[in-house]
Amino acid sequence: MKGKGSYRAENSPRAWLYLLPAIIFIGIFTIYPLFRTFFMSLESNSILDPKFIGLSNYPIVLRDPQFKLAMKNTFIYAVTVVPISLIISMVIALILYEKVKGSKFFETIFFIPYLTSVIAIGIVFRYLLNGQYGFLNYFLGFFGVGPYDFLNNRDYNMPALIIFGVWNALAFNIIVILAGLRGIDKNYYRVAETFGATKSEQFFRITLPELKEIITFLFLTSFIQAFKIYAGVFALFNGKAGVGNRLVTAVFYIYNKFYVEYRYGHAMAAAVILFLMLLVLTFAQRKIIERLTK
Repeated sequence: MKGKGSYRAENSPRAWLYLLPAIIFIGIFTIYPLFRTFFMSLESNSILDPKFIGLSNYPIVLRDPQFKLAMKNTFIYAVTVVPISLIISMVIALILYEKVKGSKFFETIFFIPYLTSVIAIGIVFRYLLNGQYGFLNYFLGFFGVGPYDFLNNRDYNMPALIIFGVWNALAFNIIVILAGLRGIDKNYYRVAETFGATKSEQFFRITLPELKEIITFLFLTSFIQAFKIYAGVFALFNGKAGVGNRLVTAVFYIYNKFYVEYRYGHAMAAAVILFLMLLVLTFAQRKIIERLTK
C-alpha cells in the first residue's frame, strides 16, 4: 500500500487529462509559433517557396541601419518609461493607501485606462499633444514654455511617446502595488511607530522590503512590455513611426519587414534577435534586482 506522501500529480492520468486543454492551447498558440518563427528566420524571404539559407538573414538584419535605430529607440523608451512609471505609480498608490477622501473613486479612475483600448487612448493623446490646440501646450503656456509640436516635430516625437507610455502604464502598476500594500501586516508599522520610526524610515525599512517581489514582478513585466511597444506608436502617430519613420521600434520594424516589405526571413530573424535580447536582459535584471534588494 502506497503511503500518503507518495502521491505525485504528474503521475496521475486524471491530472494530465484536466491539463490537456490548456496544454493544447499553449502548444498551438505559444510553443508552435516560437519554433515556426525560428525556422522561418533560417529561410529565404519567399513564403510560398521558402529555401533554407541558414543564418544568412541575421547578419543582414544586424547591419541594417533601420534595425539599429529601432533597437536604440526601443531601449531609450524602455529605460525611461519603466522607472518613471513605477516611481509615479508608487507615489499614487501610497497616497491612495493612506485612505484619503474619495480613494475608492480615484482607484476606479486610475484603473479605467487599463480597460481601454490603446488605440482609443492614442487618439485622445493626439488631441492632448497637438502643437496648436493641445491641452499640454495650453498648460505649459501658463509657465511661459512652448508650444511644442510633439506630433509633427521629430525632435519631440520620443518625449511624446514617453509621456504616453508612462500614463498608459500607471493603471496596472497602481492596482498591483495597492494590493501589495494591503497585504503588509499593519503590526509592523505599529511596532515601528512605538520605537519612534519616521514615515520615511518605515517606507525604506518596511514597505519597500515587503514589496520586493511585487516591484521585481512589475519591473520585469513592464520592461518586457516596453520592448514590445507597437500599438502606442501606431495610435499616437496615425499609423506611422513618427516623422520620417525616425521613431521606429523593434516590433514596428518586424511588422514593416513582414507585412509591408514582404521580407519574411528578415522579419523573423529580427524577431528571434529581439527574443534573445529580452531573455538575456530579463535574466540580468532579475539578478541585479535580487542583489539590490537583499
